[in-house]
Amino acid sequence: MLELYNTLTRKKSALVPHEKGKFSVYTCGPTVYRDAHIGNLRSYLMADWIRRTLQVLGHEVTHIKNITDVGHMRQEVLEQGEDKVIAAAIAEGKTPAQIAQFYTQRFLDDELAINILPADEFPKATEHVNEMIEIIGSLLHSSLAYEVDGNIYYDINSFPTYGNLSGNIHESELQEAVRIESDPLKKDPRDFTLWKKAEEGRTLKWASPWGDGFPGWHIECSAMSIKYLGKHIDVHTGGVDNIFPHHEGEIAQSEGYTGSQVVNHWVHGQHLLADGVKMAKSAGNAFIIPDLLERGIDPLAFRYLCMTAKYRTRINFTFTSLKACETALNKLRRHYILFNKSSQKGASNIDAVKEWNERLIAIVCEDLNMPGLIDGIWRLIESSDVGKLDKAEILRSIDDLMGLGLDSTADMYDLPEKIVGKSTERSALRVSFDYEGSDRLRTEIEKQGYLVEDSKDHTTVRFKDSSEIREERWKTISSSSEVASNIFHESLIPVTVGVVVNGYPDDTRRCISSVIRWTDFDQTEIIVLDNGATDLTGELLEEMAKNQENLQVIHADHTLGDGSAKNILLKMARGEIFVLLDPSVEIKGDFVKRIENLLEDPKVGIAGLAGLRTEDLLHFHDGEGQSGQMDAMQGYCVALKREDLKKVGLMRESFRYYRNLDLDYSFQFKEQGFSIIADHTLPMELHEHRGWTALSEGERDELSRKNYGRFLKKWRGRTDMLVSNK
Repeated sequence: MLELYNTLTRKKSALVPHEKGKFSVYTCGPTVYRDAHIGNLRSYLMADWIRRTLQVLGHEVTHIKNITDVGHMRQEVLEQGEDKVIAAAIAEGKTPAQIAQFYTQRFLDDELAINILPADEFPKATEHVNEMIEIIGSLLHSSLAYEVDGNIYYDINSFPTYGNLSGNIHESELQEAVRIESDPLKKDPRDFTLWKKAEEGRTLKWASPWGDGFPGWHIECSAMSIKYLGKHIDVHTGGVDNIFPHHEGEIAQSEGYTGSQVVNHWVHGQHLLADGVKMAKSAGNAFIIPDLLERGIDPLAFRYLCMTAKYRTRINFTFTSLKACETALNKLRRHYILFNKSSQKGASNIDAVKEWNERLIAIVCEDLNMPGLIDGIWRLIESSDVGKLDKAEILRSIDDLMGLGLDSTADMYDLPEKIVGKSTERSALRVSFDYEGSDRLRTEIEKQGYLVEDSKDHTTVRFKDSSEIREERWKTISSSSEVASNIFHESLIPVTVGVVVNGYPDDTRRCISSVIRWTDFDQTEIIVLDNGATDLTGELLEEMAKNQENLQVIHADHTLGDGSAKNILLKMARGEIFVLLDPSVEIKGDFVKRIENLLEDPKVGIAGLAGLRTEDLLHFHDGEGQSGQMDAMQGYCVALKREDLKKVGLMRESFRYYRNLDLDYSFQFKEQGFSIIADHTLPMELHEHRGWTALSEGERDELSRKNYGRFLKKWRGRTDMLVSNK
């Protein structure tokens, strides 16, 4: 019997079906105006494991997962009459229906990639507006809702248990939690919208008894869950973000409509963090399944990663942890294949197989304990009490619950005759102590995509897995913490030039080639961070490094935040002077000597090409082609003495986007008493800045605003450090 934590009762209890042997499960599905990121997919994996566990236990499961193709991701968006699907359609030049269909298919493809069983139905919100209107009409008739000028609102004061799911039961807490703009049409600002009057020119709208309009977000799930599963639903799943206000509103609507409790068990999965912060597009860390595929990472490694933590605890996603899970998954696959190929002696131990299956299922039944299941799987693999074929049978059976697709694993030991022949020949050479010949054959075999593993008694040859092939290309890092710091080490060379590149091979070649041309080979080291580029930038840099000994290339396995990426260069530098260049810069002359002269004054902390001035921290403007003392330095060229880093420290890694990071770092230097000096005559030409032009206006504004907020939060009121107002 599966026990799960019930958000409503705040305790674990067994799942009990309304109809014996049959479970109804409803999952809040995606809003299809963009890709679901892997944080969203974690909650869908939770629902999948619940379903799989119930099926393994012998129950029939009907699973419904809605598709929200109207929009309304947030209540405040709905209050403002704004729709995400429409906004995305306009931005991409498509109709709302086209964009919704495109992202619906992307979502289904993503679920398939991580082996989530398809729901029995994927009802679309736009196809169930009549059902929503029916429920809204009933709520109006029961005086649980009211109409104002074609808008329908739910009167939460008429539903005494509103707030029980989330715990927001007091008026002040509800007010704080809703966080919406004031709507003067409401009786109570905490009331939520059931139907919104269509504004003039709106594309997605429907006729209703109250005029043309569109449904609220919450009402969609009430209508579709009741239509497909009836007035008694056994399990309702979603992420913790759904608890309030969405599921709170859904309970009020559904129970107000039916007159009784509809959902028996509410289950919510916790957040997936990325590099320690909440995953969001605005943070630049909303990774999607195609991101993993672009980097050659098996999407099922993400499924394995989500098994390593309980669903009610947060996971801190990093590419390091993902790659470790990919390695573990590939190891599990190899064990499974070898167990299946075993010539097990003696008959199968049916009792042992049954006991292990029951033991592993029992672990999962304790609040969906997937980490405990993983531990049990590896204990099984290491057990000496179970035969290899029996282990294969147990793994095959329990994988119906895990969903790792072990039975579809290709046999990595099934080799072509040509490779088998070379392996046999190599073994003979080893026996005759011809190690030079055996090493030559080993190299030939491994160059063709195979791995040779020698042990004391025998040699095994197999296909390399994807992670082994990927790491052969070049080593990668996942965060600045993986890089050892040289800040407190003595300088070994006069100058370090550092560049972070985010793709665009032509820009990269132009910038790095110009640095090479205008620096002395024996006086300068050049460090370039390939910041997770998925075009040919990495290959270009590797080729350039072959012909330039003082050029060092580091590859990140994903796009690191700008602060983190630049800190890697600061930590790795060994020059007395460090010059950070943007890849939009092309060097046009001997810039090093000029920078050395600017930094000769010990009071100067940062020197560069383009300075900024401000009188109030609110309005920064460039130096209008001027040189001299500035309030901050723009990030095109930031030069500093590495010795000063001991006092100033590294950049703040909360700045994931580049905008305003240069202001923030300049102020770190000014706080320590250093000045900022610009020389607009430095021999540098500025080309297109991809970090700006590659984003839409809305994305630029949002990311810039958030970074500026970080800047002001720390430095507001510190006009004592400014020079332009003195």
